[in-house]
Amino acid sequence: MTKPNFRVGIIGADTAASWAGASHVPALAAQPNLELAAVATRREESARAAAEAFGAERWYADPYALIADETIDIVTVAVKVPAHRDLVLAALKAGKAVYSESPLGVSVAETEEMAAAVGDLHTAIGLQGRHNPAVRRAAELIETGAIGRLMSARVLATTFGYGPQSPSVYDYFNKAVSGASFLTITTGHVVDVIEAVLGRMTEVDARTELLWPDIEIVDTGETSRREIPDHLDMIAKTTSGAPVSVQVLAGVPADQANFTFEIRGSEGWVKLTGSHFAGVQVGDLTLAASVPFDAPDAPVANGEGPTAAEFWAGASINVGEVYASLARDLQAGTYTTPGFAHALHNSRLVAAIERAAQTGARQRIDS
Repeated sequence: MTKPNFRVGIIGADTAASWAGASHVPALAAQPNLELAAVATRREESARAAAEAFGAERWYADPYALIADETIDIVTVAVKVPAHRDLVLAALKAGKAVYSESPLGVSVAETEEMAAAVGDLHTAIGLQGRHNPAVRRAAELIETGAIGRLMSARVLATTFGYGPQSPSVYDYFNKAVSGASFLTITTGHVVDVIEAVLGRMTEVDARTELLWPDIEIVDTGETSRREIPDHLDMIAKTTSGAPVSVQVLAGVPADQANFTFEIRGSEGWVKLTGSHFAGVQVGDLTLAASVPFDAPDAPVANGEGPTAAEFWAGASINVGEVYASLARDLQAGTYTTPGFAHALHNSRLVAAIERAAQTGARQRIDS
């Protein structure tokens, strides 16, 4: 019996915007039960070019026309964060499953609105790092008590991004109004991976710094003002009982960026490492431990793709795991894929971290 296919439409699949082409498109090509059926941008020329480049049978210069297409089962929203709300709400109103990039909204209130509109529809949020096979295996080791009583954990996450220079196309990351910043993106992904392994954070004590306030726009020679922090130091309490110390540092040389997550137990240790200079959510991770463990599952997508520029190499690995989880849920009628309720938790957590840094007071996390 042939398994049903679900047709996906990507909003924001412009060939000039490398993220969708390097992550979503090859991630979908690796799925046996999903197919890229349509793409949409805001211009006819770019929409047609994207359809030809990515092998989609339909293209739309109006994203809302893609949403209205009755043949589309899943709408992927891969555009700038301020445009998420209207597109996501329209897709939910049309009864579609929705996969949105993270953060879901520009604010907690906006995220609450979208999470409240889900009903019984399937959703997925682009916090893809937690789906990495090595992260999932590390979580199993912790849950089964393989290293004994958890004593402590520490995380060092460095990224090439948010440094003293930026191309103009990425300058919006430096502006608070964009909703897409060092805190909501880089920190949001890091703390989500931590929670995937150690359980949810219940308390946070944090400090932030703005190390690079004046940004050189490399393609214009202009100077832009960064409005959000680009450094974080944090101590958090988790439901597993392990306190975790976290440092997230931006603006390091690309060849020195890395991710290290070490967990110490009374009977051993577990360690996750990665080296993609765009952050823990991009590319693969490696698991090591002082105790025996089964090798992590092979990822669905291999991280390669015809449009995967060097900067985004490996980007489809974790995105592919999100799509695989969503496809399983759609087939089985289950809801195991972290969706918009999880996006709301992440948004509230990042807001609590920011409050802790601003007030100098420890913050409890209730969600």
